[in-house]
Amino acid sequence: MRSNIIDVTRTKWWLAVIGAMSLTFASLPLRAQDRAAIVQHARDLAIGVCGVCHGPDGNSKNPMFPRLAGQHAWYLVQQLKAFRDQTRGDPYAIAYMWGMASELSDPTIDALADYFAHQKTGPGKRHNPAMLARGRDIFEHGLPSQGVPACALCHGPDALGSDQYPRLAGQHAEYILKQLGSFQSNMRDIAVMHGVAQNLRTPEMQAVAAYLESLP
Repeated sequence: MRSNIIDVTRTKWWLAVIGAMSLTFASLPLRAQDRAAIVQHARDLAIGVCGVCHGPDGNSKNPMFPRLAGQHAWYLVQQLKAFRDQTRGDPYAIAYMWGMASELSDPTIDALADYFAHQKTGPGKRHNPAMLARGRDIFEHGLPSQGVPACALCHGPDALGSDQYPRLAGQHAEYILKQLGSFQSNMRDIAVMHGVAQNLRTPEMQAVAAYLESLP
């Protein structure tokens, strides 16, 4: 009698396991379809909506708007979430991105970031050689007498960034200058960058921005 009870219990347990596995595998195609739909939706948004300002491949022509091509996905995700949550408060964020990002879901944000991260970057822009040399020196060595550390310490020797710091190479000089101004005034409340930017004078910021824009 006890053996029969054990057999019945085992049978019920195996049926439950098989049923759960069946539900899991049955749901996989749907999940894959959902992911594919999200990726396609994000691509459509990137080209048809984001592309109006940032360029369909992330290489914006208007220096008001940053180039997104080749930017690290992690950084793009953080910025899009900050726009959506209205925690990034520089003027362009408020004027443009708060509204644009307000309805974006996390999966869509991830897919948008991945799309732009995989786009090919464009060539750098030529600038006055003397200004480029000055900008490169500040980027690589900082300004110790003014308490400004080397930008390369975080953003890398070629300004390509990392998983924790954004790519700056090839970015519009005008956009970089606006962001440095936002760091100085704490409109973008990032303590590290406020500490760096507050001791930079305008000609020094212009030189660094020109150097970064010149990089491929």
